[in-house]
Amino acid sequence: MADPKGFLKVTEREVPKRRPVPVRILDWKEVYEPGDSAVLRRQASRCMDCGIPFCHKGCPLGNLIPEWNDLTWRGEGRAAIERLHATNNFPEFTGRLCPAPCESACVLGINQPAVTIKQIEVSIVDEAFGNGWVEPEPPERLTGKTIAVVGSGPAGLAAAQQLTRAGHTVAVFERDDRIGGLLRYGIPDFKMEKRHIEQRLRQMQDEGTRFRAGVEIGVDISWSDLRNRYDAVVVATGSTVPRELPIPGRDLAGVHFAMEYLVESNKATAGDQVPHQITADGKHVVVIGGGDTGADCIGTAHRQGALSVTNLAIGRQPADGRTDAQPWPMTPTVFEVQSAHEEGGERVFLASTVEFLGNDAGEVRALRVAETEFVDGRRVPKSGTEREIPADLVLIAMGFTGPEREHLERDFEARFTRSGSIERDADYQTSAPGVFVAGDAGRGQSLIVWAIAEGRAAAAAVDRYLMGATALPAPVRPTDLAIGLQTA
Repeated sequence: MADPKGFLKVTEREVPKRRPVPVRILDWKEVYEPGDSAVLRRQASRCMDCGIPFCHKGCPLGNLIPEWNDLTWRGEGRAAIERLHATNNFPEFTGRLCPAPCESACVLGINQPAVTIKQIEVSIVDEAFGNGWVEPEPPERLTGKTIAVVGSGPAGLAAAQQLTRAGHTVAVFERDDRIGGLLRYGIPDFKMEKRHIEQRLRQMQDEGTRFRAGVEIGVDISWSDLRNRYDAVVVATGSTVPRELPIPGRDLAGVHFAMEYLVESNKATAGDQVPHQITADGKHVVVIGGGDTGADCIGTAHRQGALSVTNLAIGRQPADGRTDAQPWPMTPTVFEVQSAHEEGGERVFLASTVEFLGNDAGEVRALRVAETEFVDGRRVPKSGTEREIPADLVLIAMGFTGPEREHLERDFEARFTRSGSIERDADYQTSAPGVFVAGDAGRGQSLIVWAIAEGRAAAAAVDRYLMGATALPAPVRPTDLAIGLQTA
């Protein structure tokens, strides 16, 4: 274990500082300053090596957190990355983007601030890449089986890497021009620079995974043709259909879904020419939705030079800390101040958008909003509280309702759940033999750590389907209850 008295000697939680706001909004680089190795080792020493490490249960991947905390404290970085990679294909992604349910479950969190698990995780993998310790792991032999993975987000990439290492020939299909899915075009660089994707893709290519960008299954190749060409198919297309806000004025120019905006911004940041780009430059921006995607829009708008940014959330402002209704070790709903919120703008809770108001040119000029009241458990606008908020650009970031259905239903009659996800059994297989589903496409909108966990588990199911048995680990099953520690 780490220092047996570490949690008694070091009681404060120390995290890396964010770069000053006036500096960081001038560029698209990650907001955090480089971590101090002494601070990291000191924080790792606080890990208690609990008799029952609840952090394992808090993490859908079952990360071996006490083990690599101990190795970090001892300065054994190479051994630490081996233990980290034993359960997590992409700690450089989760260490930057995961909301860390493991920290909510940390036993130390009962009476002290939790161990900085997420920061220790990302420091381990960054050190490993920096020292050349992350090497390809090609299979010793090939099975002769072929697998198509459709979608190159975290679930698809995790499934592809696991199946390649099992000896199968794997091709990853992505309809965008670059591999990475949501990681590439949905996440702004100030949260994760794209060099982290590139270095992991190089490892996967050297292992034998093949990538086919710019190919849309259902359009360029039908799903039925894909099934005929490959021994198995993994659908990892994500939950990409945005939740609509069907109110008067929705068709006004300047009202967009968040992903329309973020994708174009990410492409421009990568150096692409984006004709007629949606931009916040010189505009009053309103972001509807208080989640991570909304925060990404806020940070992007600041960097583009918005005149003002207002963030509307229909629900109540969460409590500042854990409440009695969400005791340890549950993942609590708390008021979060992300880096984007620090950079300016106004956050308004209990705000129901009633109507988009336009000018004579058919462009949005304002929103009519009202206070939210709760009637029979439903959230409705409160009569008599309406007011206007100026807006030249409105971004709808209210979440997603499921994967795109048209081609899946047409080509192999995929079935869908009542919530809009692709129906699958306990082995991730759909009603079509040999077609499996991993990640948000089957689970619904969730966390990146769940996507990786499902990609790994689906890979084990595919391997078993093709070979009769598997040595691949299977951390979760779709029938697992997402309760308490595992909530999204």
